[in-house]
Amino acid sequence: MTKEKKLSSHRLTVRILIGMVAGLIFGVVINAISPAEWIEIYVTGGLLHIGGSIFLASLKLLVVPLVLVSLICGAGALEDVKKIGRIGGRMMCYYMCTTATAIALALLLALLIQPGSDFHLDTTASFTAPETPSFVQTVIDIFPTNPVKAMAEGNMLQIIVFAILFGITLPMVGEAGKRLLAIFNDLNEVVMKMVMLLMEFAPYGIFFMIAKVFAGQGFSALLPMLKYFLVVVAALLLHEFLVFGLILKFIVRLNPAIFYKKFRGVLAVAFSTSSSGATLPITLETVEHDLGVPNSIASFAIPLGATINMDGTAIMQGVASVFIAQAYGIDLSLTSYLLIIVTATLASIGTAGVPGVGIITLAMVLRQVGLPVEGIGLIIGVDRLLDMLRTAVNVTGDAVGACYVARAEKQFDLNIYNNEKI
Repeated sequence: MTKEKKLSSHRLTVRILIGMVAGLIFGVVINAISPAEWIEIYVTGGLLHIGGSIFLASLKLLVVPLVLVSLICGAGALEDVKKIGRIGGRMMCYYMCTTATAIALALLLALLIQPGSDFHLDTTASFTAPETPSFVQTVIDIFPTNPVKAMAEGNMLQIIVFAILFGITLPMVGEAGKRLLAIFNDLNEVVMKMVMLLMEFAPYGIFFMIAKVFAGQGFSALLPMLKYFLVVVAALLLHEFLVFGLILKFIVRLNPAIFYKKFRGVLAVAFSTSSSGATLPITLETVEHDLGVPNSIASFAIPLGATINMDGTAIMQGVASVFIAQAYGIDLSLTSYLLIIVTATLASIGTAGVPGVGIITLAMVLRQVGLPVEGIGLIIGVDRLLDMLRTAVNVTGDAVGACYVARAEKQFDLNIYNNEKI
């Protein structure tokens, strides 16, 4: 990376952080002054809504072509089908372990602080849980019958399966496959350039999105649920910096400070968009070019992680389960806590790609341990703000997992990672 590109990347990160802070302040101010109707129509529901929606749509525009092209390039470069299976196995093991750790940490904090012990339960709170898809049908739906339809609907798991099959076939057809792979490599360069062009507008898009959220919610919405909110935030922060930091230091054998310094721009985008999928282009670009993970691994690990790796969501489920049990005066046994860990861990993969997956998996967990699903209605008011933090934790887990697999496969570029000027 040239000196000019390094300087541009640093300036962009600073601009993104400024946009996020400015949006938060602007939104809180608007909320605090009880805006007039014209402000609600033309500012909150007009300018902020339009600007944020356009930016989010632009990010989502790049997700499907980026995943498809990048994953075909990565799978085509491996030339070894067994290697794909090995990488996938490592990733799944990592996801299961970190998700279980996240839930256990959340349960421990919730039991120590007891956020629902003094809660005056609103018996009118109600929530109708979405229908839970069967595990068998979820597994079947991973495999596409129409790849074009999967791309049109943004079904990431089906796109991943098709791209891997397409990519591993390229080396098998000789010269024709090499020519086609060269075309996809060129397409990958074009798509990555589109990502970088879009990121020039990221500070403004992030400002619009953050301002709209806090203009509508403000901090007053947190007061009735402050204890629950703070326990979830504490668990998220501990998992983000302590758990992932320890994994980076002692398992991946990397300096965590360098990781977080280079990843802060991605965290700002994830926090603003509340979408691992929308953040995926920026995550993939950072993991490859700033952290030193090769495309052959990053193109597989990051899209898969954005689809099924949900440590932040698992933390919310752990705290919410204990909170709802305490609010309703229900005592949970040790077996119940173990069931929460196992159910939420498996559900994070079993319901991958389903809209509203956090609420669906929480409903599954509550049913499994005999807690009232209606309790979700108590926490849903502050869930939008927590979702922003959860997404930041989720994308960090994806990036750390990619680094772990690359190190385990001995394909990690330590020189790129340690170059703090990037």
